[in-house]
Amino acid sequence: MSAPAPSPLAIVDAEPLPRQEEVLTEEALAFVAALHRRFTPRRDELLARRAERRAEIARTSTLDFLPETAAIRADDSWRVAPSPAALEDRRVEITGPTDRKMTVNALNSGARVWLADFEDASAPTWENVILGQLNLTDAYTRRIDFTDPVSGKSYALKDAAELATVVMRPRGWHLNERHLQVDGEEVPGALVDFGLYFFHNARRLLDLGKGPYFYLPKTESHLEARLWNDVFVFAQDHLGIPQGTIRATVLIETITAAYEMEEILYELRDHASGLNAGRWDYLFSIVKNFRDGGTRFVLPDRNAVTMTAPFMRAYTELLVRTCHKRGAHAIGGMAAFIPSRRDAEVNKVAFEKVRADKDREANDGFDGSWVAHPDLVPIALESFDRVLGERPNQKDRLREDVHVEAADLIAVDSLDAKPTYPGLVNAVQVGIRYIEAWLRGLGAVAIFNLMEDAATAEISRSQIWQWINAGVEFENGLKATPELAREVAADELANIRAELGEEAFAAGHWQQAHDLLLEVALDEDYADFLTLPAYRLLRG
Repeated sequence: MSAPAPSPLAIVDAEPLPRQEEVLTEEALAFVAALHRRFTPRRDELLARRAERRAEIARTSTLDFLPETAAIRADDSWRVAPSPAALEDRRVEITGPTDRKMTVNALNSGARVWLADFEDASAPTWENVILGQLNLTDAYTRRIDFTDPVSGKSYALKDAAELATVVMRPRGWHLNERHLQVDGEEVPGALVDFGLYFFHNARRLLDLGKGPYFYLPKTESHLEARLWNDVFVFAQDHLGIPQGTIRATVLIETITAAYEMEEILYELRDHASGLNAGRWDYLFSIVKNFRDGGTRFVLPDRNAVTMTAPFMRAYTELLVRTCHKRGAHAIGGMAAFIPSRRDAEVNKVAFEKVRADKDREANDGFDGSWVAHPDLVPIALESFDRVLGERPNQKDRLREDVHVEAADLIAVDSLDAKPTYPGLVNAVQVGIRYIEAWLRGLGAVAIFNLMEDAATAEISRSQIWQWINAGVEFENGLKATPELAREVAADELANIRAELGEEAFAAGHWQQAHDLLLEVALDEDYADFLTLPAYRLLRG
């Protein structure tokens, strides 16, 4: 008697969407189910390993480069695969969610690369997950346009040669997709996002002279990179795509990954394109991992931790040296400023800060950098053009002058800045305002002229938690306590109510956002990710 056929992937508790059958074909769902059955058990083991490593950090309050992989770091002979032509020049990359308007504007922005984001800049509603896939496919087949219902302005794609190259970012390993299940078990969101995109677009992208390129978020170890590499090998074999077609850029946005940069590139060496220096998630990771480490790990206000802080400089310079030693691109951090249409002076000051930041990155050896808004593309482009000229990158600049010790990466107490009361207020404001928008399905939100995403909400709530648990005393004599946080949050909720009016306030998710922020900021048990309890509240 033959074995029964594997049960199909089930769509659970999801409202039908227009054209979803184009994304959720029987063959595509079978591919995602195959990914799930083969790789989710290893994903689960690696998530458990994260918890074990975090417990070890709590016990020792330190990190070091791995002794068991010293031979990989010492071997100067290996390199990552040569860059495909479409990823050779990455001097400016724009980031954003995959809604229809953003898809057109990002591709048209003049940036070399668009990070099409299913992760921190996208709340994972069913609509965002499925229609985001549809928008990318429509872009590749030039079936996409957009008319703003308010202004009536229409948007259409430029000529193919002028469009940004897409590098798609799936969700992190920790998040599941509740609407897609195999045998009653939720499929990891990472495999859903990767699987649907790769299945529908790999061959199409090759025909366009490009390929399926990915940004890998929240990676915490080289073993997680190895899992991704195995996913890539399986996927390419499954679709009959040549091995090495996929290219991945890994975000080094966790403190543990910073100690394994060479090993991460090594595991992905046939598919690696580069590493990226993410700022807010990196700081969030430091707080999360060293939250028991005492006052020497207490971070000041998030805006006081610039990329020139000694421990951040150690991280970024080590990243450039590591990438160039192995033939990979080093991509810099985000310029999150959102230009004001009303205040030219605010723009002038902010543009100068952006220019200084991008000049520093280009001069340090980065091959490119991120911006959140099309108006910032020319500024970043100018900084990198000045250094690169006609060259596509500066991977030949090996930065052999850089020497970083293990302790340098966690020397948080090298900063002079201290937490402030206005910093607490800002953390509460950003946390409530971002979470409320996320619960409405928005992942990228302009707050106080900055583009905020889930990473900034994570650092905001983490700092509140850390300051309270460390007994921080502010410059005004007030001490960080749960009571003070509740008082600030109540004031902010009242301010928002007055700002919006009763009707608009009632139509939002403000009380839910307030309550969730306080839950993750005040609970004795620190939640690993804000988005996990938030996802339970997300409708759609």
